Amino acid sequence: MLGFGDLFYGLSIVLTLNNLLYCFAGCVIGTLVGVLPGLGPVAAMSLLFPVTLHIPPVSALIMMAGIYYGAMYGGSTTSILVNIPGEAASVITCLDGYQMARKGRAGVALGMSALGSFIGGTLSIVALQMVAPPLAKVALAFGFPEYFALICCGLVVLTFMARGSMFKALMMAAFGIFLGTIGTDLFAGTPKFTFGVRILYDGLGIVPVVMGLFGISEVLLNIEEGLTQEVFNTKIKNLFPNLKDWADSIGPIIRGTLIGFFLGILPGAGPVISSFTSYAVEKKISKHPEKFGTGMIQGVAGPETANNAAIGGAFVPLLTLAIPPTPGMALLLGCLLSYGVQVGPLLIKNSPDIFWGVVSSMYIGNLMLLVLNLPLIGLWVKILKVPYVILFPLILLFCVVGAYSLNSSAEEVVLMVIFGVIGYLMKKYGYEAAPMVMAMILSPLMENNLRQSLALSHGSFSIFFTRPLSAILMITAIALLILPNLPWLKAKKWKGLEETE
Repeated sequence: MLGFGDLFYGLSIVLTLNNLLYCFAGCVIGTLVGVLPGLGPVAAMSLLFPVTLHIPPVSALIMMAGIYYGAMYGGSTTSILVNIPGEAASVITCLDGYQMARKGRAGVALGMSALGSFIGGTLSIVALQMVAPPLAKVALAFGFPEYFALICCGLVVLTFMARGSMFKALMMAAFGIFLGTIGTDLFAGTPKFTFGVRILYDGLGIVPVVMGLFGISEVLLNIEEGLTQEVFNTKIKNLFPNLKDWADSIGPIIRGTLIGFFLGILPGAGPVISSFTSYAVEKKISKHPEKFGTGMIQGVAGPETANNAAIGGAFVPLLTLAIPPTPGMALLLGCLLSYGVQVGPLLIKNSPDIFWGVVSSMYIGNLMLLVLNLPLIGLWVKILKVPYVILFPLILLFCVVGAYSLNSSAEEVVLMVIFGVIGYLMKKYGYEAAPMVMAMILSPLMENNLRQSLALSHGSFSIFFTRPLSAILMITAIALLILPNLPWLKAKKWKGLEETE
């Protein structure tokens, strides 16, 4: 069932002045972040994380979600006009989008990108609305062993999907689990791994950690690389595609929606893998694959639809199982946990205002983004010309103010700077932050379910293999750890993606 009654209930929450303003603010900030290269949605969400702690949880989730899917829209503008991706999911759009701009079709490329994003985003919300409630009911059958096995499986899938070394991804996940255990033991009431540092007694704050890893580190890396951009000098006209453009794009849009939604559900896949996969599929089935990279509209429509559809898919495991499939979703989970919201299959039952409010806001947000990204293209082009010598100091200022405002503590700022340096080094040496952040957020849930499971089994680990669902998840996790070491699979890993680059 589509649940129109629940949807109307969600709309009644969203269609208030405050929540509409938060939704609009999230969409504007997200578009701006997508347009400006070198920042990214996760960095922007981490910068604004402190703000969400002072507003109602529904409003906070609405704004943070708006930033995330808004960045998917804005990223295409930079890819098409500058040939530099505004964020990672728009990397593949550079190939054909920029070539379309060079041929005088920048307006069509931008228009199709916005319209495809709107269609993919909207259809994925419909799918989310249909899939999430039944999945939540199934998840109610989960006990402590099943949840522990699910978290283990999710983390392993995330490392399996990592584009870099799986060993490095596993190291980051293990490091994240360790960071998540720092603090006071909830069962024994004794401090763990705090080394007498007072600020660590309540555990590592997610805000300074993510602001350092994604905000400070991005600034340091971009300053080192000397990021510059030159906007392609072309008149942007004819934003609405003609009938031929629609005929060429409707297939990629439909396929992109399906690819994006289902890959979005998988931990570690998200918008980036969805857009690359969509491009690879379109190139594979095209009658003229050799023309891809020369300005094919299919190479814009498919990936841009897929990366927006992936956002709707990513909300499915987050809102029903409390498993964040991407770093952005991990921040949303951290936001919910900071409010003490019971995340998981009971979220829809116990906090229907949050679930249906966020789902309904995404319909409104997609409409807002369509308005922001078509008539206001000229404004975003001007913003692209803002010098980074002005932009980067402002980002650092926001980071410092945000970290200090949490508890009026300079120690939080120091912690943020430490993780900023750690994040910078991680990026330089090919260590991904996503497994670490997700493992850190899930670590307390993982530890709690492990200890509760062992209490039920009187200390026997066999409980994870004697219960059917738990056994399936654990065996899946173990298999995913073994499979990448098989030579034939190791050779093929990401081969499809490499062919598109």
